[in-house]
Amino acid sequence: MTTGRAFTVEPWCLRELSLDLDRIAQSESVFALSNGHIGLRANLDEGEPHGLPGTYLNGVFELRPLPYAEAGYGYPESGQTVINVTNGKLIRLMVDDEPFDLRYGTLRAHERNLDFRDGVLRRDVTWTSPAGRTVQVTSTRLVSFTQRAIAAICYEVEPVDGPARVVLQSELVANEQLPEQSGDPRAAAVLEAPLRAEHNGVSGERGAILIHQTARSGLRVAAGMDHRITVPEEVNLHVATESFDDLARTTIATVLRPGQKLRLVKFLAYGWSSYRSVPAVRDQVAAALSAARFTGWNGLLAEQRKYLDEFWQGASVEVDGDTEIEQAIRFALFHVLQASARAEQRAIPAKGLTGPGYDGHSFWDTEIFVLPVLTYSVPQAVEQALRWRHNTLPMARDRAQQLGLAGAVFPWRTIRGEECSGYWPAGTAAFHLGAGIAHAVVRYVQATDDRDFEREVGLELLVETARMWRSLGHHDTHGQFRIDGVTGPDEYSAISDNNVYTNLMARRNLIAAADVAERYPAQANELSVNVEEMASWRDAAKAMTIPYDETLGVHPQSEGFTSHEHWDFAATGSRYPLMLNFPYFDIYRKQVVKQADLVLAMQTCGEAFTPEQKARNFAYYEPITVRDSSLSACSQAVIAAECGHLDLALDYLAEAALTDLDDLHANTKDGLHMASLGGACLALVAGFGGLRDSEEGLAFAPRLPRGLSRVAFRMLIRGHHLRVEVTGETATYSLTDGPAIPISHHGEQMMLAPGDPVTRSIPPAPNWPAPLQPPGRAPRRREP
Repeated sequence: MTTGRAFTVEPWCLRELSLDLDRIAQSESVFALSNGHIGLRANLDEGEPHGLPGTYLNGVFELRPLPYAEAGYGYPESGQTVINVTNGKLIRLMVDDEPFDLRYGTLRAHERNLDFRDGVLRRDVTWTSPAGRTVQVTSTRLVSFTQRAIAAICYEVEPVDGPARVVLQSELVANEQLPEQSGDPRAAAVLEAPLRAEHNGVSGERGAILIHQTARSGLRVAAGMDHRITVPEEVNLHVATESFDDLARTTIATVLRPGQKLRLVKFLAYGWSSYRSVPAVRDQVAAALSAARFTGWNGLLAEQRKYLDEFWQGASVEVDGDTEIEQAIRFALFHVLQASARAEQRAIPAKGLTGPGYDGHSFWDTEIFVLPVLTYSVPQAVEQALRWRHNTLPMARDRAQQLGLAGAVFPWRTIRGEECSGYWPAGTAAFHLGAGIAHAVVRYVQATDDRDFEREVGLELLVETARMWRSLGHHDTHGQFRIDGVTGPDEYSAISDNNVYTNLMARRNLIAAADVAERYPAQANELSVNVEEMASWRDAAKAMTIPYDETLGVHPQSEGFTSHEHWDFAATGSRYPLMLNFPYFDIYRKQVVKQADLVLAMQTCGEAFTPEQKARNFAYYEPITVRDSSLSACSQAVIAAECGHLDLALDYLAEAALTDLDDLHANTKDGLHMASLGGACLALVAGFGGLRDSEEGLAFAPRLPRGLSRVAFRMLIRGHHLRVEVTGETATYSLTDGPAIPISHHGEQMMLAPGDPVTRSIPPAPNWPAPLQPPGRAPRRREP
């Protein structure tokens, strides 16, 4: 695998100065464009060479078999896999009968640039064909934030060293040939050609629409294109459009001299439905194309810039002392926005819409690592994500009933709402997902004061998850409430009793449900909630078992965990990740941690621990946490910073932020790690900004490591802009508008009024001994 930095370090963009075919699949992911509804991998305009072609629509999937060696009760019968829908990115180029293919001829220059402020991907190429003719090609690609169904490409060709006969073929291609995606031949057969043609048609000489339906999931997908072509007055053109079942093509032919440029603007529109007819989705796409043509290319660019200006006004981040980190955090914010902005009651997948990794599924990652970032930057996206969870409640209730539980059990992994995880203990028993959803509901309402949402959506989500916890746990003979046989965030410990993270989050869930039910008694009554049930939730929360090892003075991750045999790191060598090199049964019974679990509990439920307990817990779990998951470093960064290990926190922040830019897990080709990107933002704001949110308001306890001289960030609070600026010695809090809000700084309570910034000094960090990491698993150090 190619090593070394692939991209330049710049504050507001990601730039690739040459084309590296060994890295092309990674580049297709990091340069991907999306709006949460449409996702376009950054395949070259001409289609080839490619790593993994990909065009995705949020919620469009095909069903595939889930094979089991033996059948078992409750096993999902089929899975859902995101599919590559009709590819509209293709613009093939012929220069004097030579296909424009960068594997042939001489590639003289190739640069791509993803601009975080403009929201477009630019490409500049200079190429000499095998026959010796040189051309310059520039393209600009966008997926619109303001017109959800629209993507567009501006593609320009100009000969350099003599006249050239130029032919462009702008295409829609369905069922394009892909690299093998599954080792299971049954699944591969399903995914090989998932779209069945229903309609193709030409609109004038420059437009076309293709409509297909998935064979098993029954989803109808329409893709349309239209074009605007510009050449100098003296240049003649031939334009024709044709369509077939799986292909529509607009061909433009002309002869250009040096100084003459052919400019093609390609408008793309996508629509899909599980209910609407062929004429309905056809007309939907035609209408979207009409709106895009009316707006025009320059109008789309202007709308995109305006949308992002407003986003950055409420989400800007400044980092002095490490431009690479500043770039990586802005990259992370941009991609989290792309994954969610127009998802609109659809899931936010673990890879966003940047690749087919994890089959396009959504996990618990969304509520714990992605939604906290969006809550304070794009709160409407959080509302839509939680409304999607609410829409899937009927399926979650069915799953609970199947498992013999009350309330709702949300799926460990899904696209539409059904459970898609083949049974394994660390999946089916990971009930903490329900508390994560409740946690997100409470945080969203606190940040926005959206009481209509709380009453119409939040109440039911909280009630049904509380019912699940009350039926899953039980009061023992000592009156303690226990939740046995579950899996916490650490997937190297399955089917454990009283996982601390799970129990603390469940306790918060139970209390929140009772509180909200009391606020809305009429609506709670419609859900058959009565006083006795609310009291049972409060009783369970009050009696919740939180294990503590008095001998070691630490919290065991789960009951009995600190009594397990220690993992033999000396015999492990470099055999990581452990799950691919050792049997699960052995991993499950040893003290070794895949990803932050107890440490994550200290981040999300910090009020349950004293500062001394946090420091001791962190020191205990650091030497046994191997970070075989990209979800770990960000949480370790937050708690490292809180415990005063600021340089270590910066190391972990960098690992989370550079997961995809440096391809640290060698799988960015399958799509970006949205949770790690969101987690990197949390590592900065909750780590070095010390942000914690509660019913009392926002609390900050900022401190900076040696490598950073200043950090500033903005947040949206109830529609108003809060700015926090941290230096080595002081923190300044500013509210630009709106009513005064309560905040605290290192425990000092204050009311922050608009136009009246407050500056406070930063106390020294606690001085705890530096913790150790497993041999060979310490994060890469960042030198100050």
